[in-house]
Amino acid sequence: MNDTHKGSCDCGTVTIEVTGQPEGMGYCHCAGCRSYTGTPINAFTLWKPESVKVTKGEEFLGRFKSSEMSIRRFCTKCGGNVMTDHPGLGLVDVFAGIIPTFPFKAGVHLNYEESVLPVKDGLPKLKDFPVEIGGSGETMPE
Repeated sequence: MNDTHKGSCDCGTVTIEVTGQPEGMGYCHCAGCRSYTGTPINAFTLWKPESVKVTKGEEFLGRFKSSEMSIRRFCTKCGGNVMTDHPGLGLVDVFAGIIPTFPFKAGVHLNYEESVLPVKDGLPKLKDFPVEIGGSGETMPE
């Protein structure tokens, strides 16, 4: 299996590579992710910063600090969402949809208390975040 996966914004101006394996994968149901992505659920892949490389168009990679936890990154030409930096966590969320060859396999639902689209898939549903990153770690029923 190839450990490097390439992705890009919608217009291809910004391209990235992720290498190795992510620290975690899953779905986020928070209002911030829903608002930013325009979807009811955000499929995330969390990587160490050294595993994510912008290979083209870094000058077109905009930034928006949406919270103390998140700096949203997007293409300034097409507006396509690329990733979210989480400096306090030491992680980068590369949106699963922009790395099409990566074998995404969700392990958890985050911020399920805010869900607008219930999902019955047998995965753990955390009320907010894991304890390790400042959340309650509480689970919720499907």
